[in-house]
Amino acid sequence: MERVFHTLDPVYSQESRVLILGSMPSPKSREYGFYYAHPQNRFWKVIAGVYCEGDINTIQKRRDFLLRHNIALWDVLASCDINGASDASIKNPEPNNIRMLLKNSKIEKIFTTGMKAYSLYKKLCFKDTGIEAVLLPSTSPANARMSLAELVSAYGAIRALTEGK
Repeated sequence: MERVFHTLDPVYSQESRVLILGSMPSPKSREYGFYYAHPQNRFWKVIAGVYCEGDINTIQKRRDFLLRHNIALWDVLASCDINGASDASIKNPEPNNIRMLLKNSKIEKIFTTGMKAYSLYKKLCFKDTGIEAVLLPSTSPANARMSLAELVSAYGAIRALTEGK
């Protein structure tokens, strides 16, 4: 178990309308310098599928995609003790300043990618933000029971909010 500090800046603009929160960047994401970098994580395939777009396979394309669709992306935690990428091992969590992000955007809805991010948000952040989070299924390889199509369907709720539908 090691103490890990969040090193990735949030992706957002003043026009962001929804916020997607993970728990903590994986070792691969921290190494790559951007969110959901593990090649087996389906986050980018899912989010591209929601908007019927092709590959978004570089940091710049991913950042541009998020901003173009008014999506903010960050994590619940600023630091924690963790074994590798195992959310189940998280101890001594410290939250990110999500309220700052909300004050500097038009975010009106928060989604979490998996149960650990959801429970950490409820425990550490909800009292400060006052915005209920919507639990989305994890796109991690550990959630192999859900197909890509099922994940795209679940994440479709984001598109309706970013397009004002």
